[in-house]
Amino acid sequence: MQNQYDVLVIGGGPAGTTIGSLLAEQGWSVCLLEKAHHPRFHIGESLLPLNLPILEKLGVLEQVAAIGIKKYAAEFNSEVTAPAQDIFYFAKAVNPDHPFAYEVRRSEFDEILFKNATAKGVATFEGVTVNRVELEQPTKKVWATTHAGDTLEFQCRFVVDASGRDTFLAKRFNIKQKNPHHQMAAMYGHFHAVERRSGQDEGNISIYWFEHGWMWLIPLKDGMMSMGCVCWPAYLKSRQQPLNAFFLQTLQQVPEVAARMKNAVLASDASATGNYSYRSSQIAGKGYLLIGDAYAFVDPVFSSGVFLAMNAGMKGAVYVNALLTAPAQQVQLTRAFEKTIQQEMRAFCWFIYRFNSPTLHKLLMSSDEKAQHPLKQKMKAAVISVLAGDACNQQNKQALLLFKGLYFVMAALDFKQHWRFLSFQRKQNKVLLAELK
Repeated sequence: MQNQYDVLVIGGGPAGTTIGSLLAEQGWSVCLLEKAHHPRFHIGESLLPLNLPILEKLGVLEQVAAIGIKKYAAEFNSEVTAPAQDIFYFAKAVNPDHPFAYEVRRSEFDEILFKNATAKGVATFEGVTVNRVELEQPTKKVWATTHAGDTLEFQCRFVVDASGRDTFLAKRFNIKQKNPHHQMAAMYGHFHAVERRSGQDEGNISIYWFEHGWMWLIPLKDGMMSMGCVCWPAYLKSRQQPLNAFFLQTLQQVPEVAARMKNAVLASDASATGNYSYRSSQIAGKGYLLIGDAYAFVDPVFSSGVFLAMNAGMKGAVYVNALLTAPAQQVQLTRAFEKTIQQEMRAFCWFIYRFNSPTLHKLLMSSDEKAQHPLKQKMKAAVISVLAGDACNQQNKQALLLFKGLYFVMAALDFKQHWRFLSFQRKQNKVLLAELK
């Protein structure tokens, strides 16, 4: 086995396979180590329209289309507003060039990306867990263990950590930090026989606000429905029955969701995770880079996880290629890369941190297009652009500023309710809830 490479990538998910494939295309020798074996289950099935240009660049768009169901919009539902439903069609974004995305089974999607990396010339290994690295010398060393118990040693010029929520390097460098602004918990599972929308809306993601947070319903091509509840951590901590029963009980709290589930059957045991929002204090250093969830994760509400991971992988490939070509420019290159990634995350975070607030709740649900003022139409188009993954489009800037300004005006007009929400949110951010299996 060859054990010397230009770049070694830890993790074979969307971030790792994207950066590995693109670096291999640029002529670098790349090794990718994945601890599991594909196909393997992963949550996060909803892609964004801006994922599609990346998939096309990787050469896998047709394969993804074959396993996915088209998603033309994000649908929001509320029991306390009028109207009770609003649909944000991607075709009405500021840039309408990408009017749909796909809902995909992640086991199939990730396997397509992994096999594509192999076809691009990446040396890919499954069932190999990285357990030690040495990054101090120009030649980096990485040690890993196979499922059979054998120890492997690799040498490389650069290490990319795309290990996802394992956050391999962040944990070892002690740079992983709990997000002080946003702490939520999630339960999720797949169901048979959940009612779908009809026609073009069949593949839309449905979002429902409820007392303890929000829910998602993501239809998959094979008839399955991915469902989850993102809750305040204190609510999940209150659970006293088995997780499956608690999950089903929670889903029943929204009458329309309960109606759509009247014939539903849970396909396998539900899963849960607590206090999942975090960020690393640095994204790169001498000879290494953190991308995707290995760097930070906020919340699944806008389905931004896969997009941000693959987008970071694409931009990370440009960064690593430049760095390997001109190592003396590390400081400038790293500063520019980090600024870009953080800017994109902040664009989503503004909405994510406020998503459960009554003010944003009302503002999003008051965007009915009938007899709507042109300025309001522009603000909605800007919000749709964020939902599509085009969060940093400069054409959105003015309309998004107006939208945010309107949010603060509405919060000031109903200050007591807004203050109660902020106080409640601060208390929830302090609730300690261990990672759940």
